[in-house]
Amino acid sequence: MSGHSHWAGIKRQKGLNDAKRGKVFTKHATMITVTARDGGGNPEMNFQLRLAIDRARLDNMPKDGIDRAIKKGTGELKDGAEIVEIIYEGVGPGGVMMLIKTTTDNRNRTVGEVKSIFTKAGYKLGEMGSAMWNFKKVGSLSIATPAGMTQETLEEKAIDAGAEDMSYEDNALTVYTAPEELKSVQENLEKAGLKIEDAGFDYLPLQKASLSADEQVAYDSLLETLDDQDDVQEIYDNL
Repeated sequence: MSGHSHWAGIKRQKGLNDAKRGKVFTKHATMITVTARDGGGNPEMNFQLRLAIDRARLDNMPKDGIDRAIKKGTGELKDGAEIVEIIYEGVGPGGVMMLIKTTTDNRNRTVGEVKSIFTKAGYKLGEMGSAMWNFKKVGSLSIATPAGMTQETLEEKAIDAGAEDMSYEDNALTVYTAPEELKSVQENLEKAGLKIEDAGFDYLPLQKASLSADEQVAYDSLLETLDDQDDVQEIYDNL
């Protein structure tokens, strides 16, 4: 099973300067607000909120910012328009298919800005379904290999925990599950004494593409511009 699937989501860690850190915190706060609104403000009862909080903590988001975002989601704080989650689909350099996950309080602003980014770079934002057909939504968990544990032992523990598939790279195992099984698999892995470094819902490509060196440079530039757009949360591709 190892290496059969490889997560193609682009999770781009920001630099540590104040401006970029503030943008990262804003994006985390938006996701926490959305998940608290949709499933309640108790992370013990709302698994997606727990995931959003965990990711925010990985980027050292202050506790008061997390608490404020939860209260905004539950309605305890009235602050601005309703936030919605929208996934846009596009085609970039070399025909690479892309999913751009956004959260926004203004649909017209966000689609206009994302479309403009594609157009200025010479590429196209597609219609609904133009790229999504080539992706499968999965649960994804990242586990660092514990000291003294072999890759084979780690994979056996993941299988016992309910993993459907996995890939091993840079001394870390990425475990894939059906979306509805993510919570139970994470709990099983934690019971087995394994530390979860990251967890969430991601999109795996069914058919993959490759880029030339020049296309890769153009793609990296497109990713950077999209990632700097305030409403963009995550980007997935089929590389």
